[in-house]
Amino acid sequence: MPYIGVAMDTEEGGHEGRRDGGAARLRIAAVIAFQNEGDHLPRLLRSIDAQTDGPDQLVLVDDGSSDDSAPLVAEFERTHPQTIVVTRRRREATRDRLADAPELRAFVAGVAALSEPWDVVAKLDGDLELPATLFADVRTQFSSDPRLGLTGAYLSDETGDGSLRRDPQPDYHVRGANKFYRRGCYEQIMPLPAQLGWDTLDELRARANGWRTQSFAASAGDIIHLRPTGSHDGQLRAFRRWGLCAWAYGAHPLAVALGAVRRARKRPYVLGGVNYLWGWLAAAAQRYPRAEPETRA
Repeated sequence: MPYIGVAMDTEEGGHEGRRDGGAARLRIAAVIAFQNEGDHLPRLLRSIDAQTDGPDQLVLVDDGSSDDSAPLVAEFERTHPQTIVVTRRRREATRDRLADAPELRAFVAGVAALSEPWDVVAKLDGDLELPATLFADVRTQFSSDPRLGLTGAYLSDETGDGSLRRDPQPDYHVRGANKFYRRGCYEQIMPLPAQLGWDTLDELRARANGWRTQSFAASAGDIIHLRPTGSHDGQLRAFRRWGLCAWAYGAHPLAVALGAVRRARKRPYVLGGVNYLWGWLAAAAQRYPRAEPETRA
């Protein structure tokens, strides 16, 4: 299977912090990879401008957009000196646009474009609105726990009546829409396989290497996910993808069965669980690539 990313052999802690008045301040580089997010990018970019202690550098990776995303990010780059835009070639249409992890490929291309030095790299989706304290909170999280390798804030979806509903998740799981990697952790877990499920494999590798992975509640409120998870290509396909991911990262068959039952009890009733199990069984039958045995263990 193809692996994306470059592993660098660096001494732990060798990159972290600079001294400003005697206090170490972690330098955060943010990479936003997007495709056709013209409807959402304005809110995301405004929320970055509103940060109380924002990123030190920002890379916007246009992964072959065909809408008005390009002029939006070009104008942002023109008015923000610490921002660069990386434009990737438009991808050919495939049966499943996420099968070979284009999001991971675009993110790694953005990391390659970063300037030195940096201590933390963030992967952010293009359909988010960030609370104003997000980057300041991330600096606090990493500074207070030297074994924290991967973190991110909780996400909430906008409901029909304008209220917010937090997405349920285990505290140790960091959602793919916002991932902040300490540099030492990032360099240990890379390269990652370019396949569905990579954004669970990263945290499994991190924990296997002794790092903690933890989500947290941002002090100014949750990140708003402007497009609910799984809504882009149809909800049932999303459930099948999640079943395939469970196969890829090595979920135990009993855990898969229990996961199918749990999903069957929520909307879309029954069909969610059936499609999740179908995705796992299809991946097994087709011998879809799996993580290395030590990671699955």
